[in-house]
Amino acid sequence: MHIIQNMFTYHFRGETTVTIGNFDGVHLGHRHLIRHVVEDAKAHGRTPAVITFQPHPRLVLHPGARMAYISSWEERLALLESIGVEVVAVVRFTVQVAQMSARAFMEEIVHRMGLRSLWVGPDFALGRGREGTVERLRNLGEELGYTLHVVPPFFLDGEPVRSNYIRQVVGEEGDMRKAARLLGRYFAVGGIVIHGDGRGRRIGVPTANLAFAPNRLIPANGVYATWAYLDGERWPSATNVGYRPTVAGANPTRTIETHIIGLRRNIYYQPLRLEFVERLRPERKFESPEALVAQIREDLARAASLLALEECCHEPSTAEDPL
Repeated sequence: MHIIQNMFTYHFRGETTVTIGNFDGVHLGHRHLIRHVVEDAKAHGRTPAVITFQPHPRLVLHPGARMAYISSWEERLALLESIGVEVVAVVRFTVQVAQMSARAFMEEIVHRMGLRSLWVGPDFALGRGREGTVERLRNLGEELGYTLHVVPPFFLDGEPVRSNYIRQVVGEEGDMRKAARLLGRYFAVGGIVIHGDGRGRRIGVPTANLAFAPNRLIPANGVYATWAYLDGERWPSATNVGYRPTVAGANPTRTIETHIIGLRRNIYYQPLRLEFVERLRPERKFESPEALVAQIREDLARAASLLALEECCHEPSTAEDPL
């Protein structure tokens, strides 16, 4: 897949079928839209392309706002490539870009990307004041030489699949089963294993502490059954997200720490990826360290049993076609 780091300074040779958006998470709704882009491109001998924004427009339009990303930039690119996207063009979003008219923005895409077919959702809009509605973009297409296609939203259980809804399901509810259904895969967080305070090792349950990006979406506090990916291997694990109220000091920080079941080697400073399968319980404070240890051992047993069954029968699909 070809990555255009700045669309405004590039000229793509060829014709493209394009969709525009952030595509954070590349969830089933995104896949539903992009499938049309890929099929249209193949049918007309064009290149399927995605135009996306960095940073997220919300961070520019609302200074001080925070954005919890469902997927990292690298994960997003890999997911887009896996469903047939051949070109990703980045628009470096600034206040100046936000003030561009819909016409000026579309003229740039036609000129720089060889746009011939644009696919969007029914609520899509771009340009200054969101003036570039579907109707406006269709009229511009007649002038500039592209056709506009509107794809209805993708629904699951009567709800449209959207990134903000997934953020709620993961970050507020901790419902990883629902998140997996909306994403078409397990929700995952990756990072580097760092040193913690060593409490887990001292009580006989060593944990890997994950250093994660501050702008990443993190599941609601609690204990989860997870798959841990390390050096190309997958291990069953139980992961705690939260402030560890039983052992935390006066100024606790939010952590992700996982016990990898069966692992007996040093993994400090190695990359680790966790897939969250199911929430086992909320985080809570125990009256004693002994009660905490007993609960941890129960959590590990539940996680091992659940993941053994998951491996056998219930792993979510990662198929290209979400329908």
